[in-house]
Amino acid sequence: MAITYRGEKFAGYNVPKRTANHPKKSHAVLAKEGDKIRLIRFGEQGAKTAGKPKKGESSKMKKKRASFKARHAKNIRKGKMSAAYWADKVKW
Repeated sequence: MAITYRGEKFAGYNVPKRTANHPKKSHAVLAKEGDKIRLIRFGEQGAKTAGKPKKGESSKMKKKRASFKARHAKNIRKGKMSAAYWADKVKW
């Protein structure tokens, strides 16, 4: 079920993908909520994010993750149509 949207291919709706060739954003997702569809780009290209929690993770990375989630909590709550939601889900 490949979807082409504005010349870009996506595996499906709400399925994030890496965008290695994009100059600024590291990921893109074709978000769909109800009948509304939006292309959302998120994540800084080349940024060192905390990633998923790992066993034996340093306290510095735990604090980094917690700070991101606290700083963007309001935008994360907006749901699938916000870049913060996808950054939280994929990168943090």
